[in-house]
Amino acid sequence: MATIAFIGLGNMGAPMMRNLLKAGHTVFAFDLSEAACKAASDAGATVAGKPAEAAAQADVVVTMLPAGQHVRDVYMGAGGVIAAAKPNSLFIDSSTVDVSSARAVAEAATAAGHVMVDAPVSGGVGGAEAGTLTFMVGGSDEAFARAQPILANMGKTIVHAGGSGTGQAAKICNNMILGISMIAVSEAFALAEKLGLDAQKLFDIASKSSGQCWSLTSYCPVPGPVPTSPANRDYVPGFAAGMMLKDLKLAVEAGQVAGSPLPLGAEAAQMYALFCNAGNAGVDFSGIVKMLRGQA
Repeated sequence: MATIAFIGLGNMGAPMMRNLLKAGHTVFAFDLSEAACKAASDAGATVAGKPAEAAAQADVVVTMLPAGQHVRDVYMGAGGVIAAAKPNSLFIDSSTVDVSSARAVAEAATAAGHVMVDAPVSGGVGGAEAGTLTFMVGGSDEAFARAQPILANMGKTIVHAGGSGTGQAAKICNNMILGISMIAVSEAFALAEKLGLDAQKLFDIASKSSGQCWSLTSYCPVPGPVPTSPANRDYVPGFAAGMMLKDLKLAVEAGQVAGSPLPLGAEAAQMYALFCNAGNAGVDFSGIVKMLRGQA
């Protein structure tokens, strides 16, 4: 078993950390939220006063942070974990951030004698709680080999995407597909309603036809056809619209840097910006169907 520093105990980080505890690892935890730290302590973790304090006790550092600047600050800033960690520590960043931040931090970690992977996740809060997340991992073969058994305690599918930053690239591309497809599915249900076609009938047909996709069959944006979808819980988020907007913005930014046109990705980002700016950032991203119906 490993001694792990876990930094960032939000909606995703907290259940991921608990799964590491359940697997028998020793965990030193840190978050800016006192409530999150207390919950971590109640679960069996030792709460540290600072990220560097947690890292100094551990062989592995796992981070789940909001944005690229937070990742840079925690790893590379004054009192950062790169300087505080034991020699040849393993760093696993499961935040979803821009590719350039992921690569910059990995380069700094490598220069200091550590190994690092960017390992963003797919699967939402439900997957984090169940330990069934998908990890998209960027880093060297050595780093991936060291990270895999730790990630296996938190996820079901672990894919080595390639070198540093490719985990973030995979996450950004995947979630752009998801955001675009959810809008398409939502538009179809909104149109079906106007045309007098029952939502269950559309689902029964499209889910077995060429319109089939995850946004339809696993996360249907209207109540009824998929009982486990947030549409049946008044769009309480499994994955909030604000987080989808963040990922779409990262995709658009990456497209601009790489010189890759993203006409649908950019349009999806604009639509989610409208939805979030109307006060829906905390609503599940599938709730965008309400805007397309003229309800939000």
